[in-house]
Amino acid sequence: MEAVAAPRPRGRRWTDVLERPGFLASLLISPAVIFIAALVGGPLALAVYLSFTSSTAGSLHGKWVGLENFRHEWSQAAFQDAVWHTFLFTVLSQAAVLVVAGLLAHALLKNFRGKWILRFLILLPWAAPLPLTLMAWKWIFDPSYSILDWTVIHLHLSGPLTAPHFLATGKWAMASVVTVHAWRIIPFAVVIFLAGLASIPNEVHDAAAIDGATGFKKFAFVTLPLQLPIATVALLFGIVFTATDMAVVYILTNGGPPPSDSTEMITTWAYKTGIESGSLGPGAAISLALLPVLAVVSIGMLLFARRTEVT
Repeated sequence: MEAVAAPRPRGRRWTDVLERPGFLASLLISPAVIFIAALVGGPLALAVYLSFTSSTAGSLHGKWVGLENFRHEWSQAAFQDAVWHTFLFTVLSQAAVLVVAGLLAHALLKNFRGKWILRFLILLPWAAPLPLTLMAWKWIFDPSYSILDWTVIHLHLSGPLTAPHFLATGKWAMASVVTVHAWRIIPFAVVIFLAGLASIPNEVHDAAAIDGATGFKKFAFVTLPLQLPIATVALLFGIVFTATDMAVVYILTNGGPPPSDSTEMITTWAYKTGIESGSLGPGAAISLALLPVLAVVSIGMLLFARRTEVT
């Protein structure tokens, strides 16, 4: 006599659905996807629409002009200079971040007295309010009452009675904004590097010591290959944060100093064109210039991180 299977309770069907990995993963990630789509996707779609119109401040409707905004802005010398300044700003600041963050992360792996104070000081730039810290840096660079200028003068680093006007000359202004932005991003990179170094098993270090790999050889052939994927991700975040940031430049120099505007970035030029001048269409076109570049860089770096991942 064959056994008759007991009927499955109705509530069990929903439980079976929730136990499916694909459905449960989609359900858990859906709030984040909806939030990002509403917070980022909506303004991005509006910016794309405005870039093809002649919209001005006070109205989101304008005459359809196609690619005219892009052609006009890309032919302007101010926009071309902003692209070059953004490239320099990103490359120089991220080079400094990688070197300093790597050294600090390796130093924090060792046990020494006062380690918690060093950790606090490293994380302080990332935790402190950005406008407050930038105003403090602006006072530091001010030629009238700057302690930095006072130090340069009394140490005779720039002549007995003169000191560089950090925010009033082109090269010094670029060096200033690069320094401040690197100071701001270094804590984030240090945390990522520490996570990558902590994920390396102790057995790997022991095997390297047995093989005689110490110092630079251990770093070049053991630590660096294992840390390269996570360092690539840290660099990717740094590039995106730097290329799309306008707070440091806007507060310290506002794109100046004039007349060369040697720290004018794409972000500040887009803000001045779209918000301060009221030309929403051209401003949106300028801001979208970074989108395809950052998309290509992001995809390329993620593919590189996947290829260099050590299993």
